[in-house]
Amino acid sequence: MNHIAPIDLSAIIKLQFPESQYYKLVTPKRQIVLHHTASGRGVDGDFTHWLTDPARIATSVIIGTDGKIYSLFDSKYWGHHLGIPEKQFLESKVKNSNLSLNQQSIGIELDNWGPLVFYQQQYRSYTGARVTVDQVEEYFPAFKRIPNSPFFDSLGLPERGAFFYQKYTQEQLVSLSQLLNMWTTAYEIPRTYNPDMWNVSKRALSGEPGIWTHVSYRKDKADCHPQTGLIEMLKQLSE
Repeated sequence: MNHIAPIDLSAIIKLQFPESQYYKLVTPKRQIVLHHTASGRGVDGDFTHWLTDPARIATSVIIGTDGKIYSLFDSKYWGHHLGIPEKQFLESKVKNSNLSLNQQSIGIELDNWGPLVFYQQQYRSYTGARVTVDQVEEYFPAFKRIPNSPFFDSLGLPERGAFFYQKYTQEQLVSLSQLLNMWTTAYEIPRTYNPDMWNVSKRALSGEPGIWTHVSYRKDKADCHPQTGLIEMLKQLSE
């Protein structure tokens, strides 16, 4: 993978994340799972929220919109980040568990608003925050669903597919490619692009090694969205 610059480990920002908020237990890694925060307010909000949750929900890293990587805990350890309901395994006819998939996967969060609506001539997040047009990725037909929120509900759009999403920045995609390059090498995880990652995948649920997204495991999630730049990066990684 000589076309991807080596990651600068010294530039990774280590957050003070207490051991009580994740499991400091080394587990074999078979999968890497991509998420977005659906917050768009910077990494501080997600980090602070996780600190207040006793359920040990967290990903190993968060990548800010400027490409800076924030580390919460070493990738060899684990935390809950998938939250797969038992019915998802039953519907997909896969014998596995949420616990085992969390233990064997590394979670990566991209700081991002996620789904948007076009309202009063502006793109807005589920909180009503404005997103400029240069940050918008359009999908026709709509991708997944809009999560419930007071703002979206007030517009009469609950459970409707989202036509617009905030783009992952180029800086984020560069840092993500470097992380994926490093971790797939370190843990011998396949880099092959999985086109079925954008819907619930039996292969992901069964624990098949590879790079997946949160939507690969849950039909009620919309992270990550299939942005052209993200797909291109994943395909280049697999070459």
